[in-house]
Amino acid sequence: MFRRRTLVRLQLSLLSLVLVAETAAQNSTGNVHVHVTFPDDRVPQRQLKVELVGAGNQIAQTFTNDQGQAQFVGVALGTYYVRVSGEGIEDTESEAIDVDARKATQSVFVRVRPASNAEKNGAAGVPTVSAGNLRIPAKASKEFDKATELMSKQEWQKAIERLNKALAIYPDYAQAYNNLGVAYARLGNSEKEREALQKAVAANDHFAPAFVNLGQMELRLHNFNAAQGDLEKASSVDPSDARTLVLLAQAELLNGRFQEVIATAQKVHSMSHASFARIHYIAARAFEKLNRLPDAVTELKLFLHEESAGPLTAAANQELAVIQKEIR
Repeated sequence: MFRRRTLVRLQLSLLSLVLVAETAAQNSTGNVHVHVTFPDDRVPQRQLKVELVGAGNQIAQTFTNDQGQAQFVGVALGTYYVRVSGEGIEDTESEAIDVDARKATQSVFVRVRPASNAEKNGAAGVPTVSAGNLRIPAKASKEFDKATELMSKQEWQKAIERLNKALAIYPDYAQAYNNLGVAYARLGNSEKEREALQKAVAANDHFAPAFVNLGQMELRLHNFNAAQGDLEKASSVDPSDARTLVLLAQAELLNGRFQEVIATAQKVHSMSHASFARIHYIAARAFEKLNRLPDAVTELKLFLHEESAGPLTAAANQELAVIQKEIR
């Protein structure tokens, strides 16, 4: 009875704890501004894919503008590198970038070389830029870039005005709708946030960041079934993204789908997930619900090994003690 009452109290605190962890991560963020040039300082004329990579996993991706620049906003503190690829260039990785609280925006310069074999990086492979991105008018792209800069300064209302100008020029601009949703989220307007994100996925149903943002919004609003659906779509588009899988496991747990939690956690376990230790805590909760207590203990110990201090640590220690007492 003691164990049951204690675990019920712990279960009731799970949602608030994981959302606190997610909010803390969002508040401890910085921005990464990428400049891409050839060795002679010329700006590549083609739009190139730019990936932000951390702990071996892609964190986010975007494309260069007509000035060879790209920006990632709201990046969690940590160490990353940038990977640039596209038609007509050799795939190139930057040196390590440290995003820390001392500087709001980190700049990274990436020099790319023309591909020695154009066919190697040409049309024979999968296109690196969607047809939608190729159709974005220059004026819309410039408004988007100005909005991104304003977002990096947390000038959300001004950014919204710029994004709406971009969308007036190009109504199918999925990235602009996505950033509009992010800006409205920062202003606490969930209705406008949902509207913008739904328009983003309507414009491009393979744009994973918008599905992730929708999923996070629904988790925040306790719409767990909707959150799971959005995150499943995001993961189907980009199955290698560990952060999306962690959020999906969280939604599955809150929906009581414990076998699915374990399956999702196993996918994350097979990846590098140093920044996502809480997947072990989520898996432990699912194992405990299925009365697989030794497995729950294993996951809790892994969590505490990877994250010795944090918003979930006290709850994990308490739960571990309760389960070990039950096993004994």
